[in-house]
Formats: sequence, C-alpha cells, structure tokens
Amino acid sequence: MTLKVRVRFAPAPTGLLHIGNARTALFNYLFAKKEKGTFVLRIEDTDVERSTEASIEAILHDLKWLGIAWDEGPDVGGPYGPYRQTQRLSLYRRAVEELIEKGKVYKCFCSPERLESLRKEQLSKGMMPKYDGKCRFLEKEEISDREAEGLRPVFRFKVDRGGIAFQDLIHGRMSFDSTGMSDFIIIRSDGMAAYNFACVIDDHAMDISHVIRGDDHLSNTPRQILIYRAMGWSPPTFAHHPLILGPDRTPLSKRHGATAVSQYREEGFLPESLLNYLVLLGWSPPEGDEILSLEKMIQSFSFTGLSRNAPTHSLKKLEWLNSHYLRHIDKDRLFHLLLPYLEKEGIPAQQYDPTYLKEVCHLLRDNLTTLSQVRDYLGIFFDEKFYFEEEAQKRFSEPASRETLQKVLKIIEDLPEKAAGVHTSLFHQLEEKTGQKGKPLYATLRAGITGKMKGPELAKILPLLGKERMVKRLKKALELTS
Repeated sequence: MTLKVRVRFAPAPTGLLHIGNARTALFNYLFAKKEKGTFVLRIEDTDVERSTEASIEAILHDLKWLGIAWDEGPDVGGPYGPYRQTQRLSLYRRAVEELIEKGKVYKCFCSPERLESLRKEQLSKGMMPKYDGKCRFLEKEEISDREAEGLRPVFRFKVDRGGIAFQDLIHGRMSFDSTGMSDFIIIRSDGMAAYNFACVIDDHAMDISHVIRGDDHLSNTPRQILIYRAMGWSPPTFAHHPLILGPDRTPLSKRHGATAVSQYREEGFLPESLLNYLVLLGWSPPEGDEILSLEKMIQSFSFTGLSRNAPTHSLKKLEWLNSHYLRHIDKDRLFHLLLPYLEKEGIPAQQYDPTYLKEVCHLLRDNLTTLSQVRDYLGIFFDEKFYFEEEAQKRFSEPASRETLQKVLKIIEDLPEKAAGVHTSLFHQLEEKTGQKGKPLYATLRAGITGKMKGPELAKILPLLGKERMVKRLKKALELTS
C-alpha cells in the first residue's frame, strides 16, 4: 500500500444521487485535495437488475454540477481501470479461486425458501437470524450431485471465531466479535460479486489508502477486514461519518421532501450553496465561518472537525445559504441561470430586450431564496403573467385606498409621455398631492401597480414598468372596485 493518499467515491447506479451520498463524495474530494492525493470515481454496478446507464449519467452530471471533479473514473480513465465493477469480473474470479485454494470459501446450495424458513424459525426463538452453515461441510460428491441437478450455488466466506478491531478516524477504536457473524455470501448465484467482496478486491487493486463512507457501513467493515486477512493484504484506513437525519431524527428519506441533488438543482439551489450546506452537516470549520468557498473547504477540512453525532437536515439553513449566494451572484450569471425558469413559465425571452430582462433578474435577486421562486414575481414585469393577488384586491377595495389610487393615477397620467416613469421627485409628488406617506400610500401603490403586497423596492420597479403600464394597471385596479 502506497503512502500517497488515494480515496474513492463508489456509488451504485440504481437511482438519483442522494445528498447524503453527495456529502460522502465531498468529504472524499476535500480530503484528497487537502492531502494532494487522488480522488477516484468507481461505479459499483454489480446489481445488474437495478443498475442503469441513465443513473450513471445522472450521477456524473450531478457531481460535475456540484464542482466535485475526479482524477480517475469511468469517463476519464486512469492507470487502475476499468472503473466499473461489471468490467472487473475477472479480478473477482481470480480472487475467489485463491480463497477456494486456501479453504476460505465454499459453495452453498441452500434455496431462498430454506433460508427464509430458517430466518423465521430463529426469530420465533428470539435468536438473531444467521446462516447455520449447512453447506459448509458438504463432500465433493454432494457438491457434484447438486451441480449435476442444475443448481447454481453461491459462494460463502468462512467466518472464523475471534475478535476484529480497527482504528476509525472518526469513531476511534472499533471492536467486533465474529461470533455473531455468519458465513456471508461473496459471489451470488448469478456469478456477480457481492458488495463486501467486490469493494475489497477493488480497493486493494486500486491502491486505495483511505475508505471514507457513511457509518451505515460500519457493520460491513469487519467482514471486509476478514477478506483482507484471508487474502494476505493490509486494509486501508477507515473513516465512517454519521448519516444525515430528517427533522424527526430518522434517516433522511423521500418522506422528508427532496433528497436528490437533481431535485435541489431543479428547484433552483446553486451548487456552491448546496456544497457549503453539505460540508457543514456534521463538520465544524476551525475558524467558525459558515460561508465557505470550495477552496476554503479544502484548506480547512480535517477529520478532527467531524462529529460522531448524526446531523439533522435543515431546509431553512440551506435556503439561508442559497439566498446569501444569490445576493452576491454576478448579474450575467444570474440572468443565464434564470432564463430557463422564465421560459418554463411561458415568458418568450427572445421577444424581450436582453438588457430589460437582465435588469429584471438583477432586481429580483434580493427577493429570491431559490431560482424557481422567480415565478412568484413575473407578474410584476410581464403583462402576460400579471394579475391582482387576493390580498392586493382587499387593499385597494377599501374606500380610503380607492381614493388614494385615483389620486395616484392622476399624478402618473400627468407625467411626460417619454418619462421612463419615475425618479425621486415622483415620490415627493405622490406624498404631497395625496397627503399620505408610508404604508397607506406605498402599500396601496404597490398593490395597484404590481398586483402584490410584497416584492422588490418600488423605486426600482417603477422605472422598469414605465408610464403606460402603470396607468393601465391602476385603471384596472379601480375597475375591480367599482
């Protein structure tokens, strides 16, 4: 095993990239970059029934969108390839043959029905379900007879009794007793390698120095160490981080809302805010900062800052981070990010002046928590989306507000035809001629001109609307109250 740091992120392509898995990928990436090591992407696709090419493409796309780049992987290659487990089957076969020669593996012909019956029987007696070793001592003739009948065996690893201990970078010293472990499957009946076996063979063959993963794999680690011992190899260093929990302190799942990276992207979260959020789940930067660039994360990351306690997912915290990044985003980038959301809402962007669209997008950024929320404000700037919200209609249906609207309409109608609409003096005129200030004036003005009770500053909105649209909307508001 080389002293050079080599870590891997090894997702199974059976669905979308979960934010919990993205967090694991991020921790691996940060550690590799901090130590000037290598970050490997390996696709664990031995579950051929559930693995799909679409999932592989989606995982790669999501990681790239987040800014997590790998040094070796299925799309970029590398000296330790191939990087898909279905293309590494010959390695597993050679390893199994070696373990058979060492007497560490045997064929098991027990049917799923027998195993299920055994499990139920053990549970009924208050026992922990485990394989009883029925096929461990089959004679060669018995094995030949079963194979002649067309039965396809699984290969089980013989678990010897004894202690298994390792030092975890997060949890400290971990000890397990193999007495509670049964002989486990390393090759399934379809010939595919099981998870615990394939990842050991691959981690060794790829010279992985550190295995950083969720602590749901803690129970797998003793089995993997047994395989390392049987092969005569030294295991890598392990670091098992706690999983993300939902607000109810159960493992984060779909019932808690969005869990996939792609869902957050579609909702309009920025990659930098999602990365910033994920790294803070269970990790405390030494400087105490909460706004962290990827470069800052790399500089500051260490396992000593990772808590053993499971963090709780907080959408509110993620939204706070996203709104921060949106407020500081470049105007041109914001425009290009918002354009798909405008088009999705039926705004024909090509029919509008790009300068006008950019000004609208820039004006809205302080009001957005996510990019998709732009839909809530489109009616202010685009006539085809304009309507009066119920609260706005209640506002100008009041007698005092109706009178205010009439005075405001007269003032705006008297503006020069070529006036862009507004400058500071207009607000002085409004206050002087209506005899009102504050909410009685400006809440009514906002309701009548934007159709809403909240949004960007009126002083910034009105110049973008122009005289003609303001007059049209004020008249429409008055018609609703007549």
